Amino acid sequence: MTLRVATRGSALARWQADHVATLLRVGAPDVKVEAVVIETLGDRRPHTPISAMGGKGVFAKEVQAAVLDGRADIAVHSAKDLPSVELPGLVLAAVPERGDPRDALVGSTLGDLPEGATVATGSNRRRVQLAGLRPDLAFAELRGNMHTRLEKAAGFDAIVVAAVALERLGLSDRITEVIDAEVLVPQAGQGALAVECRSDDEATRQWLARIEHPASRRCVDAERAFLAELGGDCELPAGAHATIGPDGRLHLAAVLAPRPGGLLVRHEAEGVDPVALGRDTGRHLKAAAHRRP
Repeated sequence: MTLRVATRGSALARWQADHVATLLRVGAPDVKVEAVVIETLGDRRPHTPISAMGGKGVFAKEVQAAVLDGRADIAVHSAKDLPSVELPGLVLAAVPERGDPRDALVGSTLGDLPEGATVATGSNRRRVQLAGLRPDLAFAELRGNMHTRLEKAAGFDAIVVAAVALERLGLSDRITEVIDAEVLVPQAGQGALAVECRSDDEATRQWLARIEHPASRRCVDAERAFLAELGGDCELPAGAHATIGPDGRLHLAAVLAPRPGGLLVRHEAEGVDPVALGRDTGRHLKAAAHRRP
């Protein structure tokens, strides 16, 4: 059997596709996996803020299209880059075991940043939360693949990136500080991979079920349901982080600012059903944010 995997062409995206291929081959060495490399709008315009291109879909739509039109059988995404509402004709068939969901600073620890320091990040979620922790900080835009971002780091007091991205690229030594998820709530799905296929492709869905990690799936489903309830994507200043306790119950911590520069509201809740928990948390924060000035 040969599975064609649609993926972006960056080093991190290729690592993700190769990782999924390795998981699929466990116990099935005869499975062949071929990469179908797709250049997305986000890749073609590396200096344009993501918000100006329509949000996180700029990294997913063209990869998804390759599966829908039959050029590929599956698509591999960073779960945080995948829009929170499934595209008709596709299904999120597998979430493999999640990596580190936390954010990391390169260049300085948060505590060691000087007064008025400039921190570079392309994420409104990170800016709003860091401004709450350190109101004196200034912020600058940061785009490009991970190596490009690291090259730009010398021009700022610090940059903020996903810790897992550096780990997967063998660049963990560049991390100055990993920030606890309770201090800086991650983007929904951060650290996880999302593998899609056509909803009517039952054979491929069965293959992908082999690499599903149930605990990671429950957490990602809760976080994505929260984001779907908000009707937002990675440009909305919102974050969500789900964990599973020893009793099997989900704990979801989420934050939201009604607009960039607005006051941050936070809510934590527990439940068993991930979608219900995420949706309820989203409704609670929308109501709380509406009451804030």
